[in-house]
Amino acid sequence: MTINHLNFTVTNVDAAARFFETYFEFRRLDKKPNDSLSILDNADGFLLVLMSEKMNENGNTGYPDVFHAGFMLDSMQQVIDLHNNLKAGGITLDQEPQRMRKSFGFYFNIDKIMIEVGTFNLDA
Repeated sequence: MTINHLNFTVTNVDAAARFFETYFEFRRLDKKPNDSLSILDNADGFLLVLMSEKMNENGNTGYPDVFHAGFMLDSMQQVIDLHNNLKAGGITLDQEPQRMRKSFGFYFNIDKIMIEVGTFNLDA
């Protein structure tokens, strides 16, 4: 069994889709982009669904404090490079990449979503 997709609730679907396209190598599958829903995939076939918070009729759009999505890279240099690209793109980053537990990486928040970027390869 394989996990197929993840659905994030966001405040701005287009901005969130552009973010994941620009920095995390996703591509939009939408034929006609809209402000309610966007479906993206990556080279591994993983689907990322971005849904406008206005679609949630009950208003339950919050995530637990430490809920996050983790993106693991192959090397420490890739982590540093992505951190630099995010910073150059004007993304607010509150920490530099660092050793954490048995990995090297950093966390940041974008549109109410906490993102972890890291690597378990501490030799490269």
